[in-house]
Amino acid sequence: MVRYEEVQARGVLNPVRGMGFRWSLNPYRGCTHGCHYCFARRYHSYLDLNPDRSFESVIFVKVNAPAVLREELARPSWRRELVAIGTATDPYQPVEGRYRLTRGILEILAEFRTPASLVTKGTMVVRDRDVLAELGRRASATVSISLTTLDRDLWRRLEPGTPPPEQRLRAMGELARVGIRAGVLLAPIVPGLTATPRHLAPLLRAAADHGARFVVPNLLYLKPGVKEHFEAFLAAEAPDLLPLYRRLYPGAYAPRAYGGGRAGAARTLADEGAALNADSPREASAPRYTRSAARPPVACRAGPLRVSRLSAGAPLKPG
Repeated sequence: MVRYEEVQARGVLNPVRGMGFRWSLNPYRGCTHGCHYCFARRYHSYLDLNPDRSFESVIFVKVNAPAVLREELARPSWRRELVAIGTATDPYQPVEGRYRLTRGILEILAEFRTPASLVTKGTMVVRDRDVLAELGRRASATVSISLTTLDRDLWRRLEPGTPPPEQRLRAMGELARVGIRAGVLLAPIVPGLTATPRHLAPLLRAAADHGARFVVPNLLYLKPGVKEHFEAFLAAEAPDLLPLYRRLYPGAYAPRAYGGGRAGAARTLADEGAALNADSPREASAPRYTRSAARPPVACRAGPLRVSRLSAGAPLKPG
């Protein structure tokens, strides 16, 4: 059973260092998606809550987030810098349907002509395509749909509370169709489970087929608090991988220790991205959709698919 606690936030814009943005914003704390690899689990321990069980069962709702944001953006010192939404929660987890905080935040960002990027696994993002389009016209708006695998069995085990991956792809296609810059956050790439061409190549092709403008891959990292939870998940679901993880993750990151697998994943991403761009038109006058019961809608990209280099990931701060 999920418990929702309404809280009053004193501030909602959180300064961020070492990333491609200066500010983050999270309208909720905790997430009912319950992804076993989520780095934000450990932030619940700051509240003396159990990151194993409470992260997806105790959700803090910042009910005054839009009002506080308005005050912060109205300050003369505000410079309209990019705001990243959903760095430590999913802004479109199911409770957003009730509180509509993310929508209110987007409306205020558009009003103050402040650019924003947003990460989500939630298909409810399609509800706000009108506001996202308006924000894109007034400043800029980018939506990253988070995907890990197309394998339905693995998806159910890794991300038990999330919408199916094909629904997320269709949501991205709907955003692309109305001109919103949308792409895929391919993260995390999970050693032993998804870091193979068999998983990565179909994901890139599906992203391109649904109109993605970019793909940003990140390798799994495991901070204290999350590492213990993920190892318990592996012990129950894939115990044969435990020796691999104990070898790869003496600390939080495994980019060097995971040389062979990481290099293979990087080659797959680079090769598939190049192949997709060679096969696809560079320009399209309008999105092209195929409506079929056998296939999801497919959008024609207006330009090449940008596949970023594989990263070891980088921690963000709670907000």
